[in-house]
Amino acid sequence: MTLSIFVLGLALVATASLLVAAPLFRWRPPEAPVHGVDERERWERQKRQALAAIKEAELDHRMGKLSDDDLAAMRTRFEAQALEALAALEGRGPA
Repeated sequence: MTLSIFVLGLALVATASLLVAAPLFRWRPPEAPVHGVDERERWERQKRQALAAIKEAELDHRMGKLSDDDLAAMRTRFEAQALEALAALEGRGPA
């Protein structure tokens, strides 16, 4: 009697484990990204990062960590990146 209860309990635990783990083993082909969505996210991210870098460079300049020349060079580079992203987002393509 005790052995049959043990076997029944073991079968119940094994069945529950299989039911819980089954979704982990199902293979689904990866979804193809919608054309242009990943590209738009890339340009949005580039724009945000460039604008954040400009703000950080200006803060560093005010704190005395960057010279006027360094700030101008960094600002020029990051503004170009932000403008490239804006042009791509507006559909004019990268500059």
